Amino acid sequence: MARDISTVGVVGLGTMGAGIAEVLARSGLDVVTVEVDQAGVERGRGHLRHSTERALSGGKLDEAGRAALLDRIRYSTSLSDLSEVDIVIEAIPESLGLKAEVFTELDKITRPDVVFVSNTSSLSITEIGVHTARPGKVVGMHFFNPAPVQKLVEIVKTVVTEPEVVTEVVAFAERLGKVPVVIGDRAGFIANALLFGYLNHAVRMYEQRYATREDLDAAMRFGCGYPMGPLALLDLIGLDTAYEILDTMYHQSRNRLHAPAPLLKQMITAGQLGRKTGRGFYAYDAPDSPNVVSDATAASTVDSVEPRPVARVGVVGTGTMATGIAEVFAKRGLDVVLRARSLEKAQASVAKVKKSLDKAVVKGKLSEEDAALALARITPVTDFEALADVDLVVEAVAEELSVKQAVFAALDEVVRPGAVLATTTSSLPVIECAAATSRPSDVVGLHFFNPAPVMKLVEVVSTIATAPDVVATANAVCGAVGKHAVHCGDRAGFIVNALLFPYLNDAVKMLEAHYAGANDIDTAMKVGCGLPMGPFELLDVVGLDVSLAIQRTLYNEFREEGFAPAPLLEHLVTAGRLGRKTGKGFKDY
Repeated sequence: MARDISTVGVVGLGTMGAGIAEVLARSGLDVVTVEVDQAGVERGRGHLRHSTERALSGGKLDEAGRAALLDRIRYSTSLSDLSEVDIVIEAIPESLGLKAEVFTELDKITRPDVVFVSNTSSLSITEIGVHTARPGKVVGMHFFNPAPVQKLVEIVKTVVTEPEVVTEVVAFAERLGKVPVVIGDRAGFIANALLFGYLNHAVRMYEQRYATREDLDAAMRFGCGYPMGPLALLDLIGLDTAYEILDTMYHQSRNRLHAPAPLLKQMITAGQLGRKTGRGFYAYDAPDSPNVVSDATAASTVDSVEPRPVARVGVVGTGTMATGIAEVFAKRGLDVVLRARSLEKAQASVAKVKKSLDKAVVKGKLSEEDAALALARITPVTDFEALADVDLVVEAVAEELSVKQAVFAALDEVVRPGAVLATTTSSLPVIECAAATSRPSDVVGLHFFNPAPVMKLVEVVSTIATAPDVVATANAVCGAVGKHAVHCGDRAGFIVNALLFPYLNDAVKMLEAHYAGANDIDTAMKVGCGLPMGPFELLDVVGLDVSLAIQRTLYNEFREEGFAPAPLLEHLVTAGRLGRKTGKGFKDY
């Protein structure tokens, strides 16, 4: 680095400020911290003691290392004690007025070459910088909570930030063992701009009673591999913090998807801020506790209805989804009638199931005997009449409404009264399939995720006509085959796709605006938010054509301007860049 940094000032010793001070001290730097009063200092000391105790008990620090770390940190209640530091990091509450006041004061105290850093997660670095005589030396350095653990740091430059300052701050972040991404000054930066639109959307779903809090959270954990569901994550972040970030984003973007859901404001007014107050979307056994306790909100109506008995299942289709579902049922002891358009296709499907079962045997997940029994339970057929006596039929044919309607009309003719008819559609209206029959009350959506033998989630989709005991049957069947059922109404995207694809679309719009590169956006979401894949990696895996079709379906149903497919996504599909399957998508393979 051009400048020698040995002493760092940290203003603010809340959870984030204390975490940053710990990161700095761990890296061998001397730290001077400033809080508004002695009580704030003591709170900060408490945060540091608690955090380093955890690191000690987890084997990440030894006693000598902990003592040395704490010795590097000095405490003060006066900004004047920062007169000799080499760089200042501000981590006070998200108020532009407060931050401006601190930087104006620091401007008079510190050397003219000292760089000012703000840890803001949503405020404009430009607006903060203009309150100093050195706006070219003001930069954002957005650490993620908890700072000692989270690797991502968003380095935010303004239009006047000096290029060498950005270079120096990037090198400084790397010295701290962090993964820096450099971006422009825009509300929410990368991670929050993409994350909070998704979280807000989940709140609206809950507010509209479209799905329960448990089902919304389970859907994203089991369906997307997210470490936490959206409502549990909001409780962890704090609803007041989330509201401030969304409000700041909305005032800059004017995007309705960023306008905080009214329920957030109501909960904040009622003092339900999440874990820190002991109650948010969930109830906790104490403030700041992660332990959820049961409350009246969690009551389920599905359990109070008697399901219909299911012993024999029909599966219509021969693709990956159909064969996967057939395998799931057969492994759990249900007799399966697998209907294909030709004997050749039926036999090929059974061969696919056998190959999958053999793999499970090799991996030690299934005995040879159980694999043989499962395969013996599958009967391949070509006539719909062979499904006459099944208790449940799952349709898993091509994602075209006319094709599905033809299947349901055929099933209606032959399947016994009282049997449940299910569709695996991921994007089409279930009621359209039901309308092709004379028994819409017996029709339900059973959206399995691919690969069906591996993925735990099934979305149970009820139409306005679905009978309560049909929903209960679908729920019971999911439990019997080891799947986690979540319940929702019959609207585009159900839960997972409705939350996932607008977020992916927002990422494409961010790339399209040249705000950040695909790799930096992927890094921000994986490293900063703990997601298993970045948005562009995931889009390339799903297929850009499939993603575009789902996004169009969402836009056509909700007519929400923010859901309109990003033009860049449209152009890539037109150019035949569909992702991994064509070797080129957002990235080249």
